[in-house]
Amino acid sequence: MDSGQLSIQRAVLVGLSLGVKDTVDIESSMQELAELARAAGAEVVDSLIQNKASVEATTFIGTGKVEEVRIAVLAYDANLVIFNDELSGAQIRNLEGMLDVKVIDRTALILDIFAVRAQTKIAKLQVELAQLRYRLPRLTGLGKSMSRTGGGIGTRGPGEQKLEIDRRRIQERIDDIRRQIKETEKNRTVQRQLREKNGIPIVALVGYTNAGKSSIMNRFIEISEVGEMEKQVFEKDMLFATLDTYNRRIVLTDKKEFVLTDTVGFVSKLPHSLVDAFKATLEEALSADLLLHVVDASDAHYEMQMTVTHQVLRELKAHEKTQLTLFNKIDKLDILPQRGDNQVFYISAKTGTGFEALIEAIKKQLFKDMVPVNFVIPYSEGGIASYLCETYEVDALDYTETGTSIKTTVNQADYHRYAQYLVSDRINEGDDDEKL
Repeated sequence: MDSGQLSIQRAVLVGLSLGVKDTVDIESSMQELAELARAAGAEVVDSLIQNKASVEATTFIGTGKVEEVRIAVLAYDANLVIFNDELSGAQIRNLEGMLDVKVIDRTALILDIFAVRAQTKIAKLQVELAQLRYRLPRLTGLGKSMSRTGGGIGTRGPGEQKLEIDRRRIQERIDDIRRQIKETEKNRTVQRQLREKNGIPIVALVGYTNAGKSSIMNRFIEISEVGEMEKQVFEKDMLFATLDTYNRRIVLTDKKEFVLTDTVGFVSKLPHSLVDAFKATLEEALSADLLLHVVDASDAHYEMQMTVTHQVLRELKAHEKTQLTLFNKIDKLDILPQRGDNQVFYISAKTGTGFEALIEAIKKQLFKDMVPVNFVIPYSEGGIASYLCETYEVDALDYTETGTSIKTTVNQADYHRYAQYLVSDRINEGDDDEKL
């Protein structure tokens, strides 16, 4: 069901603070929950926080607080309650019985947003997989949420017609989706291997949702010598604007090139089922030669967002990758965050500020193993000479009796591919032989 056809849902938000046990500041987490709710199309009418030493097994927040929520629902004529943490099926059933409105949790909300925003086949499959894995252990607990399939937030998406089928058929569908995703992973692996064979490095944009990754990609597309402006990616100032992975070839003015990958954004309390389902997409970060960790410097909670990003990268086992940290949206700031790290860059995707220094840093990281060479290409192999001139910045070009003399700097793959055409006066020959 299209989100534009749904009547506005009026939502009361509920959070639980466990005091010192909280891993994320409750106030910022609730603000983010409100943004997520609005991104899903809900109108947030009230927000309540329960301070409690531990989770109450039956209702999560205790019967006294449930009564407060019920009063708020009646006062604001709400038809939806969204909890900031993941609930069990029994808790959802109990709460819906006491509140007499639909109850969903943060995980269902995020899944709903993903379901509406997914565009490609692989993204839709990944969302459906996460939805089914979320609902499978809750089949006996979901009450109004389950009976209102397609009826609004928490029930939309590719899997919406499959959520009431029995466990066996759900498990069969999960297995089927996993097979399809595995086939897609094979195709991605082939594409990655081809890029690696051609010696084209990969740079992945990672970071919190709405940090500006897609805007940065579009700025690079503008800078690129390829000139494919129609290949700009969708960008919007909202959470999870981009769910699909985009790869774009970026060619710099000196002909150095790399593939830039835009990945799905992270968020605090990102459901494990979603991280697992999207590993096929997020694994682009694992294969990257360099990660660009994008931070919204204008967000008051950017430190927390950085921590969440580091946690997700650690879960993906990508935390040891070489990283550059990009403090984006500095056009919104009067005072820049101070970091004593030469791997931090202050940029604005909107204005282009800081991109020259960033590009130089990227080149320093990606092309440090390039080799200065002097090739003499026989005239019978004119295609190779043309390839080298088109691919690399040529320092010297001469036509000799035996062929075209080309002095340039090439990547390791092309060095080995065309090693037979090297001449004895290759630049820094001894140093390079030791290096190789």
